[in-house]
Amino acid sequence: MRGLLAVVLMMLSGAVTVRAQGYDPQKTFATLTMPDPVNSYRSANGAPGPRYWQNNADYELHAKIDPAAKVLSGDEIITYTNNSPDALTSLWIQLDQNTYRHDARSIASRGRERDGFTDGYVLDAVEIDTAGRAQAAWKKATYVVADTRMQIQLATALPQNGAKMRVHIRYHFTIPGTFGGRMSWGSTKNGEIFDMAQWYPRMCVYDDLHGWDTLPFLAQEFYLEYGHFDYYVTVPAEMLVAGSGELMNAAEVLTSAQMSRLAKARASDKTVVIRGVDEVQPQSFAGKVKTWHYRMDSTRDVAFSASSAFVWDAARMNLPAGKHALAMSFYPVESAGDAAWGRSTEYLKDAVERYSAKWFVYPYPVAVNVAGPSSGMEYPGMLFDGIDDAGKDLFWITAHEIGHTWFPMIVGFNERRNAWMDEGFNTFIDTFESDEFEGGVYGPKRDSEFAPGGGNPADEIVPIMQDAGAPPILTRADVIPEKYRHNVTYFKSALGLSILREQILGPERFDFAFRKFIKDWAFKHPSPSDFFRAMESEGGEDLSYFWRGWYMNNWTLDFAVDGVQKGKDGVIVTIGTHGQLVLPCVVELSYADGTKERMTLPAETWIQHGTYGITINAPKKLVGVVIDPEHKLPDVERGNNSWIARK
Repeated sequence: MRGLLAVVLMMLSGAVTVRAQGYDPQKTFATLTMPDPVNSYRSANGAPGPRYWQNNADYELHAKIDPAAKVLSGDEIITYTNNSPDALTSLWIQLDQNTYRHDARSIASRGRERDGFTDGYVLDAVEIDTAGRAQAAWKKATYVVADTRMQIQLATALPQNGAKMRVHIRYHFTIPGTFGGRMSWGSTKNGEIFDMAQWYPRMCVYDDLHGWDTLPFLAQEFYLEYGHFDYYVTVPAEMLVAGSGELMNAAEVLTSAQMSRLAKARASDKTVVIRGVDEVQPQSFAGKVKTWHYRMDSTRDVAFSASSAFVWDAARMNLPAGKHALAMSFYPVESAGDAAWGRSTEYLKDAVERYSAKWFVYPYPVAVNVAGPSSGMEYPGMLFDGIDDAGKDLFWITAHEIGHTWFPMIVGFNERRNAWMDEGFNTFIDTFESDEFEGGVYGPKRDSEFAPGGGNPADEIVPIMQDAGAPPILTRADVIPEKYRHNVTYFKSALGLSILREQILGPERFDFAFRKFIKDWAFKHPSPSDFFRAMESEGGEDLSYFWRGWYMNNWTLDFAVDGVQKGKDGVIVTIGTHGQLVLPCVVELSYADGTKERMTLPAETWIQHGTYGITINAPKKLVGVVIDPEHKLPDVERGNNSWIARK
């Protein structure tokens, strides 16, 4: 009896050591070992280490489109720099067009046939030059093609610490129709639009985490090296070419009227029409061609779109420290009008300006939005969106896709392995844009299938947290089933950042740490461990309980009012945690005189026990208790979050 009385007294005093309904504090607060270790390449504070390195790939690209045959022919020279401490006995190159072959691994991984096929890349020549001399130094390469990868096997290893090698590839491929997804061609009433991405063989990344990272192109996106790009696109003279980067030969490919209007747009905050609806004519090629020359630096990729059907407009973007860039939109006549793509440049400009002011300055001279057959896909400074997008849908997709310039184009996440980083981080920043544009006219946007376009995100994630089949966020991207992809990769990942900002660190600490992380890893390759360490170090908290519960497991959060009773020194309110995930929580106390009081219980409340007793010795009568009154937390059982005194 004495032992039982002692336990009761301990519970009433709040000094509880028992576990509440299976909660195990030693599991939640166990020492966390990050997936990637600290070393001289990656520091304990989440920043690049003193010996951090990454390799470099510069490209000279020449492409020609045959719109009748639907074929792109290309000729490229890659100058590859091995900055690693390792001599490389081979080079691995991505051949993503091979995903459209009948025998592609991507088809087998989906468990179903594709709607259409091509022969993928046809390699007309593959040569290497280690001496850096003139064309005569090229030698036929020994190579092996394996699905969407090619290995060039070197007779002599490429030395470490800055040695260079050139690779020359001539190739062609059939451009896929709309079954191409992220790149394709499609028809409009005034001609075809060619959205060209993954249009040249690209270097795989060699890094300190995996060596050559050669994951095949199954359904996820990309992981690429940074470098300088000069590329030339030859098309029928009637076509416009919208490309990543800056147009270098405008005088050769634009009319004098277009040149004049473009100059006006560079000084205008209002959208200026460069090629109007009345200037678009039905497609009719006369046999002449033009070559468009674009250049882009500090980028991991380039894409372009070509069509004779484009309307074109542009406006100036105002960036911090007096900098400027140009927002542009290209779209067919059927997309024109202020209810649709007539506002695209306005949306693009606003998003870039806000992201630049809040997180990191937009680094490229131009941002381009294209309405075409490949809808909802992003490349550096280049967006492919839908011809039928309009209103809030066009705003949302524009804000989201240009947000990808920050993640993963500036901060070079590995999308093939960690799609939750680029999609979730980007969804997190684009929710601010939806809330802020014109006072939130298109907000809120939260990316949950349970309440698309709004609702309470903390409540909307509950079905995923209760689903035993839902994978943890920290799962290889290709492994996540399609039914969970959006809610886990986009929504739960973004909500985790929101919880970290609003409920754990607070905006002041979070924003400072997040901006530092972006700056530290701009044009570099961070891992999940780098992000976790960066937010802990600059945020000033041990967040292992949060990383483990939210990212590494799909644990549930379930706070409860377990009891209200009189004690020796006043009324004792017992709060319990019934789930394995814990977070700081707000408890609101209501009194008979109509007043209310709030207190926040930190996450460490649960570091040794599963219940906590709050002693209330105020002279006022307690009449109600509510946990998380504003529904900021993803509590899976709201029914046990409150208590009301009997009348």
